[in-house]
Amino acid sequence: MKFSEQWLRGWVNPEVSRDELVARLSMTGLEVDSVTPAAGEFSGVVVGEIISAEQHPDADKLRVCQVSDGKEQFQVVCGAPNARAGIRIPFAQVGAVLGEDFKIKKAKLRGVESHGMLCSAAELKLSEDHSGLYELPADAPVGQTLREYLGLDDAIIEVDLTPNRGDCLSIAGLAREVGANYNAPVARPQIDAVPSVNDETRPVELVAPKACPRYVGRVIRNVDLSRGTPLWMIERLRRSDIRSIDPVVDITNYVMIELGQPMHAFDLSEIKGGIRVRMAEEGEKLTLLDGQDVTLRSDTLVIADHERPLAIAGIMGGEHSGVSDKSTDLFLESAFFDTIAIAGKARGYGLHTDSSHRFERGVDWQLQREAIERATALILDIVGGEPGPVIEAVEPSALPTIAEVTLRNERITQMLGMELPEADIEAYLSNLGLTVKASGAGEWQVTVPSHRFDISLEIDLIEELARLYGYNRLPVSAPTASLNLTAKPETRGELPILRRLLVARGYQEAITYSFVEPSLNKLFDPEVEPLALANPISADMAVMRTSLWPGLSKAVQHNLNRQQSRVRLFESGLRFVPQASGELLQQPMLAGIACGTRQPEGWANGNDKLDFYDVKGDVEAVLGQGGALASFRFEPAKHPALHPGQTARITRDGETVGWLGALHPQLVSELDLQAPVFAFELTLSAITEGRLPAFRELSRFPEVRRDIAVLVDQSVAAEDLLATIRDAAGENLTNLRLFDVYAGKGIDPNRKSLAIGLTMQHSSRTLTDDEVNAVMDKVLTSLEQGFNATLRK
Repeated sequence: MKFSEQWLRGWVNPEVSRDELVARLSMTGLEVDSVTPAAGEFSGVVVGEIISAEQHPDADKLRVCQVSDGKEQFQVVCGAPNARAGIRIPFAQVGAVLGEDFKIKKAKLRGVESHGMLCSAAELKLSEDHSGLYELPADAPVGQTLREYLGLDDAIIEVDLTPNRGDCLSIAGLAREVGANYNAPVARPQIDAVPSVNDETRPVELVAPKACPRYVGRVIRNVDLSRGTPLWMIERLRRSDIRSIDPVVDITNYVMIELGQPMHAFDLSEIKGGIRVRMAEEGEKLTLLDGQDVTLRSDTLVIADHERPLAIAGIMGGEHSGVSDKSTDLFLESAFFDTIAIAGKARGYGLHTDSSHRFERGVDWQLQREAIERATALILDIVGGEPGPVIEAVEPSALPTIAEVTLRNERITQMLGMELPEADIEAYLSNLGLTVKASGAGEWQVTVPSHRFDISLEIDLIEELARLYGYNRLPVSAPTASLNLTAKPETRGELPILRRLLVARGYQEAITYSFVEPSLNKLFDPEVEPLALANPISADMAVMRTSLWPGLSKAVQHNLNRQQSRVRLFESGLRFVPQASGELLQQPMLAGIACGTRQPEGWANGNDKLDFYDVKGDVEAVLGQGGALASFRFEPAKHPALHPGQTARITRDGETVGWLGALHPQLVSELDLQAPVFAFELTLSAITEGRLPAFRELSRFPEVRRDIAVLVDQSVAAEDLLATIRDAAGENLTNLRLFDVYAGKGIDPNRKSLAIGLTMQHSSRTLTDDEVNAVMDKVLTSLEQGFNATLRK
């Protein structure tokens, strides 16, 4: 919410600087996002009056104006289309400075002297409007400095409120907070009941009383909308980031900002019969004030007459019943809508309004009559009119109840770690509008006002005391407790270790959204229907990811589009896979993605591109962190998101625990990535389960190495061959290495040669040649029987 500091200080004005006020608001939970000037930097600009405006002799689009500053007249050449005699406008005199360094000087425009400049709102940074001169009211005092006349030495403060503090979405609520913080008096404007001058009413029927337990309305006849909104109101609305539309709409917006009660005005002539507050009928049509045609759902609360809906309750009015410049009679409404009935409805129709923002967070349910009296008084003062009596329809049983909470001094001391004087406790809570009554030694009965939906428990009151006393003033003490250390399985690895390992190998951790675009998720996992969100943030975040790859691929795309050609990213997080049973599997995963050159750019590094085995080495380092790399297998497989010839399924004890490979060329093309891109995804629970290390004394006896080259069919996997050798070689085998693969000239085209080195060592003696030869014979026999392998001569 944005508001004018001057407006706030008109309600409550503690003797503190702007910086101190802003810091105090943030410290009490009303976080200040920004503080900006109410206007641009300028000086030497006064209220001027155009006495005459003649056509420039040598330019069709220029006028030669005689401008008065109240003391003398100046000739000014102006190109604004609305420059005409009789209007009052901002006049930058010779010597005036706009912005930081734009100084107004005497000039000649097409041969005619110009002594100054007539300004638009955009040139003064009052708005974006640069279509013409900024026209001031006819009673603007000619010669007065514009900054003084408009009160522009002001600041626009923007606060970011948490959802539970809807009571501060108004000047009244903010003033109450500031007053409580500084124990300063709050000068709330006097709001008196406006007497009716006719008996004109419209019947109001609450068809859905739980959604709308209170509705207040009033007929106002014979308003004159040709009168403009006064400049003081336009400026206050502008500084609250609300555009002026017409006097009646401006007044309802003004009361909303001032008191916190959203309101709406209907054209009385468009209301057929009376007002019916009901749920919409499925499929009803309504054209909104912004021109959007919506089809209403049956769970939507509407304001209707006896023929059709007039507005979506608490969100936006309909176009046909809205106030226009031809309206002469109004029906003014001020209602209380239940937060549950309004919550999410605006977003469901692709809308977000100031009204829905407040109703979703809770509006004071006793404020409606006061707000309609305030709005009525402003309407009569600005556009005239003849008000009828206030109509109120209410369902008392559906209204919220006044909460009473018991507060104990002992509990305050326990929670805050200090004792607060009883007088201070009562003063703090009373200044917030709570009624405090002592009920015994160190105990109070606190009645919660209707504007504080968020207070229902004793701890809520203690939080209010902590806020007003100052979180930064509370004593700091460390709690003491006797805790037993939780046993940690030695075979279980830790995610932070894997993170550090990947960072050491050149990866950077990424954190992406769990919500992804449906079409993007389908590219990576077309066989699984993801869980769709009932109320997504946006269309490209509409389903829960079934893989971490979609988010990482978008991160790679983002980096490549910004000339970062070498990318290494990893992420740990949940994937969400719907099960046949209807349950949702939320599975922790570790995934990575990489592209670009093998090594960073440098004079000693080459420009070789990353390949499958580089990333496979990174994955093996992750799998081997727990000392159980031998229990994992890489098998050729097919995956819809991966390249048909560069895909490996990673298994452990026969179960799939991950995937590795190059992204499919079609996928790379659709995402506009820089090929090749390699990715892996591992089930976290499977890869963190290692083996318990055990000490083994180093042998003092020599190793024996034997190398063999065997011919096998092209279809034989080297991993299967090595597993057979390990089984056959026995416990003296200390190292096994595949060091060459050859296929080509000199051997059968359907066969390949695998060169393997076997290292053997005994722990307590030197192995003999006979023992080694026996092991090698056994190995060769196993290979021949299992793979039809022959020793290459």
